[in-house]
Amino acid sequence: MAQLPRAVRPFATGQYRLLFGALTLSLFGGGMWLVALVWQVIELGGGPLQLSITATATSIGMVGATLIGGVVADRVPQRLILVGIEGIKLVSMASIAVLALTGSLELWHLVVAAALLGIGEGFFYPAYSAILPSLLPADDLLAANGIEGVLRPAAMQAAGPALAAGLIAVGGPPLAFVVIVVVHVLALVGLSLMRSVPVVRDRSADAAHPLVSVYRDMREGVVYMVRTPWLFATLLFAFGWVLVLLGPIEVLLPFAVRDQTGGGAGSFALVLAAFGIGGAIGSIVVASRRLPRRYLTVMVLSWGIGSVPLGIIGFTTELWVMAAAVFIVGFTGSAGQVIWGTLLQRRVPRHLLGRVSSLDFFVSLALMPVSMALAGPVGEAVGLMPTFLVAGIVPVFFAVAALLIARMPRDEIAHPLDATGPVDEVA
Repeated sequence: MAQLPRAVRPFATGQYRLLFGALTLSLFGGGMWLVALVWQVIELGGGPLQLSITATATSIGMVGATLIGGVVADRVPQRLILVGIEGIKLVSMASIAVLALTGSLELWHLVVAAALLGIGEGFFYPAYSAILPSLLPADDLLAANGIEGVLRPAAMQAAGPALAAGLIAVGGPPLAFVVIVVVHVLALVGLSLMRSVPVVRDRSADAAHPLVSVYRDMREGVVYMVRTPWLFATLLFAFGWVLVLLGPIEVLLPFAVRDQTGGGAGSFALVLAAFGIGGAIGSIVVASRRLPRRYLTVMVLSWGIGSVPLGIIGFTTELWVMAAAVFIVGFTGSAGQVIWGTLLQRRVPRHLLGRVSSLDFFVSLALMPVSMALAGPVGEAVGLMPTFLVAGIVPVFFAVAALLIARMPRDEIAHPLDATGPVDEVA
């Protein structure tokens, strides 16, 4: 295993291979859903406002579930959580497929399905983050996060949307929904073949009332987050970054493609593919090398400065310019995310990892529903040009503030990530 290239060492572990296969299928189905949802909303007569409603439902479900998801991930075998989430996705997509094929589908059906998918994601991220250190050696975690960083954009923003666009051209959104169901069935089978991993937790307080125990678990995670400057500052950065960036990307980008370039589902899928390919390459670059010595600085500036090209989207009528802009955003976003995932798994104590991962999800995405809800009305009121310009420029100021306030350059020198275990275990 030691002779394998650094970026592929996790594949030497059989349980990881099963997890990787199931994750690939699940993300592939999620990418198909992104395009099928947009064009189903359009076929129902909807516009940016209606798409905002469905996107907001997803984000509310995700944010609302993520805190309890972290507690559950530290108490329940993570494989069972992942299996349950995939089951929810399967039932939701099967229901949408049946309604679409029978001509009975309405906007509120899509809103409910989107909310359920968001709830599933709120449980998924903490469970996935918590199970990786149990499956792999510490030295393989960067590569595993790099693999996920490649897989997520490649499947969710490139391959999935591309197939969905082709299916929509042939049989409309209903055909895409049917294929999504098949994909999630296969993902569920893969997760079911994995074996359970024991949960690492302190059982000294298990005799307390369940509600008291859950409260204590949540409180312990919050206290650790607030008392850890690099963690707290990064989450506050993400808090603002999501507000100004995510809504325009999720809600307004398909309409920028349609209105400014005259493109349809295929053109939108092409832009998403550029975003995904950029993300995949960014992940490969980071995962193939050792963590940078200035890992906090590189991570935060990747997210902040890497958002600048998004400001170009509101000005251009050329599809290739939009694709190039989102390629850069995808590259820098995934590069920073690979560092972040490894950072959590290396510097956060193992018994807190599920809760800290859920707090990461909750705090950084708390304003996602607001961003989704505002993107449609703001885009219609002031136009796409100023909306995308703000989304591209403001994150730079957020990044600089996070670096300076938390003194990240000093922290990363004091805590080099060259040990084999969590370096903040004492904290």
